[in-house]
Amino acid sequence: MQIKDRVAVVTGAASGIGKATATDLVARGIHAAAIVDINSDINDVASEINNGAEREIVIPFIGDVTDDSFRKKVFDHMCECYGSVHILVPAAGILRDRLAVQLDKNSGSSDIYPIETFREVLEVNLIHPVYWAIELISRIAEKRRVNGLGKWSAAESVQGTVIFTGSVSSLGNKGQVSYATTKAGLEGAASTLMKEAIFHGVRTGVIHPGFVDTPLLKAMPEGFVEKHILPGTQLGRLIQPEEIADAICFMISNCVVSGELWADAGWHPTAA
Repeated sequence: MQIKDRVAVVTGAASGIGKATATDLVARGIHAAAIVDINSDINDVASEINNGAEREIVIPFIGDVTDDSFRKKVFDHMCECYGSVHILVPAAGILRDRLAVQLDKNSGSSDIYPIETFREVLEVNLIHPVYWAIELISRIAEKRRVNGLGKWSAAESVQGTVIFTGSVSSLGNKGQVSYATTKAGLEGAASTLMKEAIFHGVRTGVIHPGFVDTPLLKAMPEGFVEKHILPGTQLGRLIQPEEIADAICFMISNCVVSGELWADAGWHPTAA
């Protein structure tokens, strides 16, 4: 799909991969983009991007991506102002890492991962991206029906593209039972939605970043990166958000690329 002159929505855009992706989309000529985050810093990001472009391209939205009414509000605004949303990158995510079972060395009693925390991660990292994708697909399907169009054909241009943000942790990673579960779940969601949504001309895919230099990673305990991540990374360094954004834009613009793309800097999970 051509990025130039299209309309996009990017969640988690106040920092990290989301911010880098929004910035890259603007550099590639996107017509307009909603940048979404629960953090009010999204307003500063919008000003930064728009000032750099010397025109208003991105529109900031502050809200909870797990809220149905907020999601619809964002899409309503973008569709009313620009006709359609063509590109979605739901990059918002959270970490709530700890072992699934922790044993007290003295008492021998176990403490299991809190189910409320698991559900919180599930809502943000899996349900949010899937339902924002479904929202885009439904809007495109409705517009095609209004315009008297049925099943999409290869003679038409691609109508929409969704790139989910997975993770190398989808392969399993110690201490990340909730995070890994959600990222693995995106693989099944993307594969299923692709089979359904191509009827309306919408593609879906998943990018699996390795360890990226973002606020999420910086929240890990001191020394964790040096001890547990860099030794297992073939490039010997963290990935920069801009490198992942470039890969996401590649997936968007090259329609023959489907399924999953691994952008892991050569990192692989250990056996234990």
